[in-house]
Parts: sequence; structure tokens; C-alpha cells
Amino acid sequence: MHESTNALGEFLRARRELVTPGHVGIPDGGVRRVPGLRREEVAMLAGISADYYLRLERGRDRNPSRQVLDSIARVLQLDDDHRAHLLSLVAETPRQRRPLPRTQAPPTGALKLLDSIVQPAFIENRYFDVLASNPLMRAVDPQLTVGRNQLRDLFLDSGGQSLYPEWQNATECLVANLRHTVGNDVDDPRFIELTGELTLASPRFRELWARHEVRRQSGGEMRFDHPEVGDLTLNRERMSIDGPDGLMLVVFHPDAGSHDAEKLALLASSSTPSSHVRGELRRA
Repeated sequence: MHESTNALGEFLRARRELVTPGHVGIPDGGVRRVPGLRREEVAMLAGISADYYLRLERGRDRNPSRQVLDSIARVLQLDDDHRAHLLSLVAETPRQRRPLPRTQAPPTGALKLLDSIVQPAFIENRYFDVLASNPLMRAVDPQLTVGRNQLRDLFLDSGGQSLYPEWQNATECLVANLRHTVGNDVDDPRFIELTGELTLASPRFRELWARHEVRRQSGGEMRFDHPEVGDLTLNRERMSIDGPDGLMLVVFHPDAGSHDAEKLALLASSSTPSSHVRGELRRA
């Protein structure tokens, strides 16, 4: 069943398959036909009927009570992000069906701020399209230029993959954050187009997308295998900014006095001292 018609069922099924009997204290009685828990096992542990749980997974009942959802979340061992996502899939408030423009320009103030930042920085939207970047950011990662999409570059471009030695972790993080950002807005045309393309073209994306991981992308370290300066580790900060929904300012910075700071200074000295590149977002 297509995800937009039964997002709740798809999510429950994917998360159920990730919980083994051992995780919930059920003896593993030999060969099992399905990965993870059986539907009747989830129902038993959640204190609901197997028939009712089956209706939830098949999209026949989309208005379960909060108590039922909390019980299922406990059995499926959902963390706060996954629990919030589960609740959003059955929220009574209608999804906003506002048309999004094909081009999204960051506010003037955000662009001025980007111009003033001496560290590598760029602005992205909820689909991980790059809307603006400064010269030092492009010196660190040349693919972070206006009009490119980070998901496409990470999953479909070998050059992008070679820059990130922790590519496996990076892909997990990005896909989980896409789930979190989009939430229950799964029939967004841009979202459908992007995930459809990646599902067809990338086995890695297909694998991660099927797991329905949901996680906020927060600050942390990012490693680069840079062709000019070698191993480079920078701290990453993400900040929400005004403008269209989901705009984020992403800034990378080294630990003060570190070798990484020296390497970044070397890249800064060789990068073009012009202002950031910006322009209309084009579909790659």
C-alpha cells in the first residue's frame, strides 16, 4: 500500500520488524517467518486485541486513542522522536496543503548573516536543497552550492561519498532527519518526487527508508576526507531561521587551537574571497 494512503500502518510495520522477541522478553520459539515481532505479540504486550492491531497496520482504523498509541510505542520501544512521529500520523489537525514555491529564497537578513560568518556555513531547506553557501563552505565541500540537493549528492554521487569517511552514519542521520522534518506531510509533491527518485536509484536509501527511523539532526562532529588537507573534523551547528518552513542555517567550526583549525585556515586562505553564491533554486 502506498505510504501516503496508510502512513500509520507503514510506520508500525517497519518498527515492529526491528524489535526482536528478546528485546521484550518473549522466548524465541525457533524459526520465525517474519523479522521482529509478530502482530499478535505486539497486540498482546500492548493489551489490545490482535484484530484491532491488524486493522491499525492495514489502515482500517486511523483514530486510535492516545492510551493505545502509548502502549504500542512502549512495546515497539520508541524514543521521544519516534513517539512524536507516531502521534503526528494520527493527529486530528489537518495537514497544511499550502503550495510551496519552486524557488525558496532565504530572507535578506539571513543572507547578510551568512556573509558575515567567517566559518564554513550554508542555508538549507526541509528537503536538504542548498539555498546559499559561503566561499569557505564550498572550499570544504564543493557540492554545497546553490541548487544542489544533499540527499542526491550523498546517495547518488560517488564524489560526495568519498568526501565523508563516515558515510554510513551520515546517510542514516540524513534520512532519519528527513522523516522528522516532513512528519505527516507525506503527500507533499516535492517529498514524493525526491524520495521516489532515491528509492529507485539507491539501494542504501531504500534500505534506510524502509526502517522508518525518525530523528532530529542536531549538532555534532563531522569528518571530511578532504583532497587538499586530508582528515578534517569540524563541529556542526544547525539553527532555524526565518523564512519558508524548515529553513536552517548550518555552521561548521573547528576546536580552537586544533590541527583542524590550522587546516581550515589553510583552506580559507585559498578560497575565493567573494560573497556567497545565491540564486534561484533549480531542480537538479
